Amino acid sequence: MKILFVMPKVGAWATHGIHRAPNQLYAHWASYVREKGYEDVSVLDCRALEIEEREMIERIKQINPDIVVLGDMLHSYGGYAIVHYFLQTAKLIKKKLKNTKIIVGGLWFSATPIETLKKNPAIDFVVMAEEESFYDLLEAIDRKKNLKDIAGVASRINGDIVLGPHKPLMQDLDKLPLPAYDLFPMDRYVGHTYWKPFVEVVSSRGCPSACTFCYEWDQYDPRSPNDFLTWRAKSPERVIEELELLHKKFGVKVVVLQEDNFNVDPKRVEKFCKLKLEKQNPIKWVSLGRAVDWVNCENILPLMRESGLFIGVYGIEVTTPEELKKIAKGITIDQIKKTVEILRKNNIAVVADIMMGFDYDNEAIIKQRFEFTDEVDPDILWIGYVTPAPNSPMWKIALKNKWVDPENIDFVKWDFLHPVMPTNYLSIQDLGRLGAWCMREFFSKPGRIERIMTSNFDELAKLCFQDVMHGVSKWEKGAIKGEKHI
Repeated sequence: MKILFVMPKVGAWATHGIHRAPNQLYAHWASYVREKGYEDVSVLDCRALEIEEREMIERIKQINPDIVVLGDMLHSYGGYAIVHYFLQTAKLIKKKLKNTKIIVGGLWFSATPIETLKKNPAIDFVVMAEEESFYDLLEAIDRKKNLKDIAGVASRINGDIVLGPHKPLMQDLDKLPLPAYDLFPMDRYVGHTYWKPFVEVVSSRGCPSACTFCYEWDQYDPRSPNDFLTWRAKSPERVIEELELLHKKFGVKVVVLQEDNFNVDPKRVEKFCKLKLEKQNPIKWVSLGRAVDWVNCENILPLMRESGLFIGVYGIEVTTPEELKKIAKGITIDQIKKTVEILRKNNIAVVADIMMGFDYDNEAIIKQRFEFTDEVDPDILWIGYVTPAPNSPMWKIALKNKWVDPENIDFVKWDFLHPVMPTNYLSIQDLGRLGAWCMREFFSKPGRIERIMTSNFDELAKLCFQDVMHGVSKWEKGAIKGEKHI
């Protein structure tokens, strides 16, 4: 059976410049089923190869796959905007190859299996779970088994949509084979225009916090959204094994540990850093984490810096204790402030984000949120608009207020950088204007640019800052005028 993973040509967020990395859903799923015996597996990454739609379809026709897989597990370059391209690609493929089965999974699709199959006749299956369910589905198709009872899979069978039972989560991620990077054009990946060769790595899944707005609610079976609350991680040894492969075989120089919670367990982080230094692995790295977790790692930050960490990313989101409690952020104002202090003390550049567009937001709240963040003074500010994810509490609020029509979503604007719904007090236009004001105010503050460019930060952090600065005007055009990024 011939299996093809297809990544359409898409762009990246305005503040990310040229930004593309191997699709981690494909890298994990492909390696898993290949280990199970399916050897005719390939990836067509039109994003990396810069292949336009027409040529993409011609190449797919020439390959003539039995199975095409579409989807992703990361929102790190385009939010939900890429869903538009996956859906369009599915339609075009089915038009040319009627017998090819199309499987989707990962972000958005996993949480909306029934809706996805109802609205998109080109799609045959939705994988709501992980690698095991994908393999079970392939085996059922290959051996012509009953498709109705595959756990973690939604199927279109004789015109009917059938949900298999819930699939329990994989608990030991070390049992997964290393991602199938050999299937990708590894020399074509770049982060923030200047970081290359570049890869985004995923070493853990789930979250112990589960903020009300978080995009990762959409990765799980809608019948069991609390699966999201289970944090599972690869061991430090396994993560180092992956970085060694990336360095020695593919010459990768920069990675972003892209999951939101790499530093939940300080002991795991400490062991990772010590192993990395022991192996003399030279890859520079970026990590995401909550403020509370950065604070808990304070004592090992010098070790993290020594092992190659040059940027720390965290979410401020909102800026009062009452708001933090309302959105279930699980951090405190003191931890938000301390995170900047301890990262900068260790010459680790700070990227922080704030959100706007919560149901209760008004102009005064948003301006106070910005003023607090400006005072806290991260090195790079990322502003995200509340964009409700299926399964999330914010999704339910949006539906209740009829701010979102699930039948008519303009995915190209659902990238977290375009306001897509109003609040109780502000229109979409108001939110766009306020977001643009915040970006201009932050990046034009006297002395901020000079401080960063003359700091002791790694040059890679300074290049990232330059890249973000170059994208501010494009960011504004998206927020105010609706111009697309992806």
